[in-house]
Formats: sequence, structure tokens, C-alpha cells
Amino acid sequence: MKIYISADIEGITGIAHWDETEKSKSDYQKFAKQMTDEVKAACEGAIKAGAKEIWIKDAHDTGRNIDAAELPQSIRLVRGWSEHPYLMVQELDESFDALLMIGYHSFGSSSSNPLSHTLSSSTLNYIKLNGEYASEFLIHGYAAATMGVPVVFISGDEGICKEANKVNKNIKTVAVNKGVGNSVISIHPQLAVEKIREGVESILKGDIDKCKIELPEHFKVKISYKKHVRAFKASFYPGMEQVSSTDLVFESDNYFEILRMLLFTI
Repeated sequence: MKIYISADIEGITGIAHWDETEKSKSDYQKFAKQMTDEVKAACEGAIKAGAKEIWIKDAHDTGRNIDAAELPQSIRLVRGWSEHPYLMVQELDESFDALLMIGYHSFGSSSSNPLSHTLSSSTLNYIKLNGEYASEFLIHGYAAATMGVPVVFISGDEGICKEANKVNKNIKTVAVNKGVGNSVISIHPQLAVEKIREGVESILKGDIDKCKIELPEHFKVKISYKKHVRAFKASFYPGMEQVSSTDLVFESDNYFEILRMLLFTI
């Protein structure tokens, strides 16, 4: 069994402030360690379920947060950003049996996490896909779907877990945080580690094909920028339509074209 793990930090247990996500801040190291611990737990659960090969994408900010020395020796860790359109699932392909998402968070403009955003907290208000607010889970879950790889597990805030089960009720979720205004109610960090380990093992021992996400036949993306200047610049991307001073629309039947557009306009 070959497993892919995509890991972010804004859905890691207890995280509640942007200072806890930035390398230059004193609070960061504690949450980078928790991110590593939760990824390690997912690896351990996958190995117990029979995984022989595990690839991990460090998908937060610089892509240099996870301590590889704390992980099992069977892993391959993707650090930094290649600038490939697959973004947070770089190197994912049809050879993988399942995709796991650790530390994921709610979509931009959601009230489920004080750190909610989609792809860029500094540039965008939100992204909508076929009329629905799009999270990083949905954007990369659809990428996995184009390759026939099921998204079987996700951990993070309550909002993203509910969204995942709305897309496919069979995806195993572990909610570690609940956002309330500008605060977070979290479970104990060690309990989160245990739940992730057990959840990953149990879902991978089951019928993972039930977790495959169904792709729409057509994709219409609306991007809302915080600054009209960024929207103006992005409006020159081929096929892009500007619908207001800050909002753009792009459509395609080919999901890779959606990913390519996001890479060049955000």
C-alpha cells in the first residue's frame, strides 16, 4: 500500500493565532512540533494498516515545518514548493492508494476557524467552486479525484471535517478544534495524536474505494481578492472574466486548467 499525506498547520490541535504559524514568532516551534507529531501518528496508523511507502507534503507556508527525523524511515518528505499546479499534493499520481490530510482548516470566510483561508490569507477573501465556498481540502481532493486516488482521512477543525463528510460521508474525520469567534476550543494534543493514529489505521483497513470523490463535469471558479489591484492583474490570465473590481470568474471542463489558473493568479 502506497500512501500520500498532505499536512498543513492551521488545523493542528490548539492553534488559534497567526503568530503560531510563522517561523519568526516565538510560539511557532510548539505548533510545528505538534504538526510533526500528528503527521507521525498518521504514518504509524498507515504502517499498522499495511502501508509500505508513505509520501508526505509539508504544505504550510515555506513547506519547511515538519521534522523528518521524528518520522518513520519509510517516508519520503516533500519540502518547499516546486510551483507545480498540484500545489499541496505535489508528486501525487495514480500509483498512490489513498490521500490523507492532516492539520487542514476551513475555507476562506468561514467562521469555523479564526485562521480560516483558502490558499492565501493575505491575498484572497474566498474562492467559490461551482457556487460553493472552496477549501484547500476540496481543491486538492478534486485533484486527487482526477487520478482516481480516494481522500480517506482528514483531521483539523470541525468545519473542515463537516465539509469533508458532506462531499463523501465515508471519509474518516478527526475534529481537533472548534472555532468560536476569534477563539479555539481544542482537545488535548496527545489525545489528537491517538485519535489520528487509530483513525488512519481503521479507515485504511476498510473499503477505501468508498471514499473516492466524484468530480463535476464542469468547473466554474469565482475568486474574490482583497485588493482590486491584484484582481486587475489576474484578469489578464487567458479565459478570465472580471465581474467586479475585486472578483474574477474562470470556467473549464478540465480540472487541471483550474489548478493551473490558481497557480498563476494567486
